[in-house]
Amino acid sequence: MLSAFVWYGCLLLTGVTRSISQRTDPLTPPAPEYAHSIRLDGDIILGGLFPVHARGERGAPCGELKKEKGIHRLEAMLFAIDLINKDPDLLPNVTLGARILDTCSRDTYALEQSLTFVQALIERDSTDVRCASGEQPIFAKPDKIIGVIGAAASSVSIMVANILRLFKIPQISYASTAPELSDNTRYDFFSRVVPPDSYQAQAMLDIVTAMGWNYVSTLASEGNYGESGVEAFVQISRETGGVCIAQSLKIPREPRPGEFDKIILRLLETPNARAVVMFANEDDIRRVLDAAKRNNQTGHFLWVGSDSWGSKISPVVQQESVAEGAITILPKRASIEAFDRYFKSRSLSNNRRNVWFAEFWEENFGCKLGMHGKRPGSPKKCTGLEKVGRDSTYEQEGKVQFVMDAVYAMAHALHRMHRDLCSGYPGLCPRMSNIDGKELLGYIRNVSFNGSAKTLVMFNENGDAPGRYDIYQYQITNKSTEYRIIGHWTDQLHLDMNAMQWASGDDVMPTSVCSLPCQMGERKKIVKGVPCCWHCERCEGYHYQASEFTCQLCPYELRPDQNRTSCQPIPIIKLEWHSPWAVVPIFIAILGIIATTFVVVTFVRYNDTPIVRASGREMSYVLLTGIFLCYVITFPMIGAPGVAVCSFRRIFLGLGMCFSYAALLTKTNRIHRIFEQGKCSVAAPRFISPASQLVITFSLISVQLMGVFVWFVVDPPHTVVDYGEQRTQDPKNARGVLKCDISDLSLICSLGYSILLMVTCTVYAIKTRGVPETFNEAKPIGFTMYTTCIIWLAFIPIFFGTAQSEERMYIQTATLTVSLSLSASVSLGMLYMPKVYIIILHPEQNVPKRKRSFKAIVTAATMTNKLSQLASERPNGEVKTELCESVDNSAPSTKTTYVSYTNHAI
Repeated sequence: MLSAFVWYGCLLLTGVTRSISQRTDPLTPPAPEYAHSIRLDGDIILGGLFPVHARGERGAPCGELKKEKGIHRLEAMLFAIDLINKDPDLLPNVTLGARILDTCSRDTYALEQSLTFVQALIERDSTDVRCASGEQPIFAKPDKIIGVIGAAASSVSIMVANILRLFKIPQISYASTAPELSDNTRYDFFSRVVPPDSYQAQAMLDIVTAMGWNYVSTLASEGNYGESGVEAFVQISRETGGVCIAQSLKIPREPRPGEFDKIILRLLETPNARAVVMFANEDDIRRVLDAAKRNNQTGHFLWVGSDSWGSKISPVVQQESVAEGAITILPKRASIEAFDRYFKSRSLSNNRRNVWFAEFWEENFGCKLGMHGKRPGSPKKCTGLEKVGRDSTYEQEGKVQFVMDAVYAMAHALHRMHRDLCSGYPGLCPRMSNIDGKELLGYIRNVSFNGSAKTLVMFNENGDAPGRYDIYQYQITNKSTEYRIIGHWTDQLHLDMNAMQWASGDDVMPTSVCSLPCQMGERKKIVKGVPCCWHCERCEGYHYQASEFTCQLCPYELRPDQNRTSCQPIPIIKLEWHSPWAVVPIFIAILGIIATTFVVVTFVRYNDTPIVRASGREMSYVLLTGIFLCYVITFPMIGAPGVAVCSFRRIFLGLGMCFSYAALLTKTNRIHRIFEQGKCSVAAPRFISPASQLVITFSLISVQLMGVFVWFVVDPPHTVVDYGEQRTQDPKNARGVLKCDISDLSLICSLGYSILLMVTCTVYAIKTRGVPETFNEAKPIGFTMYTTCIIWLAFIPIFFGTAQSEERMYIQTATLTVSLSLSASVSLGMLYMPKVYIIILHPEQNVPKRKRSFKAIVTAATMTNKLSQLASERPNGEVKTELCESVDNSAPSTKTTYVSYTNHAI
């Protein structure tokens, strides 16, 4: 690309050389050499490039005059040169001159104009040129330009910089901010006193971020300034993240009719992206605002303008409402009062060096200067006595400070160069008669001084000035409209939010976001390719919001808090004494304990009475102990779990039933053995004495105790918190259940032995069901066992069928305790309440009867069994006959006697 620039420059230089040769031809009528430029004589000549005129239309190179951006800036350079030439401490005895050209705001035209700066460095071939007299012609020696101040537009500076670097002419711009110009490999002779757009883009991104606007559109004027600025903004936003570009639109260099309306409609395609970041020239800004107004979008867009908008009035004239709230940025500057005095003192008579001042005069005062004036249609004639600031409005253009700083930067570099090379030599010494541009560039890059606004002027290695910006907001008050400073940026943003004002005086910050922030407990699901757009998804179940984008599952013992932003412990519960599930079992248990105590006290009180003795006192006390334990186990089962409570549960859960059914099993087994033995022999079976019965009973109980002991050794009792039992779908209802570490299998094993005894006892009760009622208590035991089996058959489906219920702890505990209490109540009611009834209410029946021998009892019981069998097999008469015979054969001839079973405790 560089070679192409060189080739293009050489072609242009060739054309300029030829035109110069033609102008200097004696046969050609002389033309005014500086009719479209300003020339000031001096020892050292500086070039100047200013947009004195706007871009021309319909093929014309130049358009209307630019009063502020052209004349103000141009006069600022002249004023700075005057101050430097008068300063005895800066370049003493050295006078600065100038050659100032008009770029007409067009890069190609500026390139042609800038070739004037390199004429002195081009060697002319005059061998073919002769005067009419045959003499050798004399060429006017062009001024040697040692440095150039300008240009304004970045596109112009880029074009000119490619030419000047070929001839090693340093260039200092006062307004070009394109980031491309920071490339020191391509624009090594370019420097600027304004910060590049990369700083400006960073500042604008910081503004957008501070406002909370993460979804914006960009709008750029076609050309280096606009495109480079937007490119820098987009690049920085991608690197830092947090801001997404909804649309990136470009304004054509030559827009067609209706182009700006199309741009507004395209911006409205993403209505959530209300903020529009603009890197556009002044004219394009004005037309964009006008299009927004025409499309009734006043108040919709949030404009963020670059320094090309700054604090200018012209873009917002007659469209103040649509521009209200716009935030703009401008390199930090100050108004130079000395320049104001200078410029207001300029007149047609004392400013003849400015060839465009007469045109400015007509434009500024709206009058016409003679027949050759630039405003032929103006009816008013200029008097020449008009005064700037008195007869016209005046406000110093924003870049005046930077124009003066650029001139002073060049002067300070020359001063140091003069000090080093000339060593006190008055005026230019021979070593500076031909200034080396590369050497001068080194001095320029090393300058450091306080500029015209008392701010530090310096350059980095790329020739860029440090970033210092003022931030403005265009506000409408009741009295006026103004650009109000709301902050500044120097490497970081300082913004006064309280100073900001939005449409209709609203202080609420408007939004420009793709998606609204997610609520607490919701994660962001990013839309693919658009990191600033997302869908909000609720963290469900036991998940909490671990980060902005993720939900994580809480640990098992925790649940999400109310906001789902963290986890909190699941509340731990236990069966409380006041719970309905506990009150009913406790009530039954208390009644049972009272009843059991009453029975025990009664038996102890009437311990030697026939009924108590006939019941088997020793076994009755064992059985009553078991019944009592069945009632008592209700309290450890409902009590708060602990090591002691869990130990009691393990011990007594099956022990009460074991006591009861071991005693009943021993009784039924004794009865069965006695009457089975009686069928074969009248001799009494072994181990039917009370002592033997106790040994058998406690042997059966010891098996239960041994199992519990092994359980204690293998798995010591302890408590656990079961978080799965009440782990509901809604975490708010989740509870951890404090319980003893007794699994369902352990429970079955603990009760299993007692249930085995119960089933065995039931079998024996069935076998002894035919024993006569007057001989023993087998039938009450049988009814007791049948009822108990029914209770436990109902217990099993209720207990295990509720294993998945949320009320599992309550139902199972209540079912188990009630089943134990009912089993005990059945035994107590059927076996002992009739005896207590007789002992208390019918003591006359509790008397001793005549004893019979064991042989007689067994014989009578056996015959009774046989008679029962015959009754079911023979006719009535035969039964009676056989009965009489049997009685006669077996009974003695003496008088018949009656005995009670109570005299022969079996």
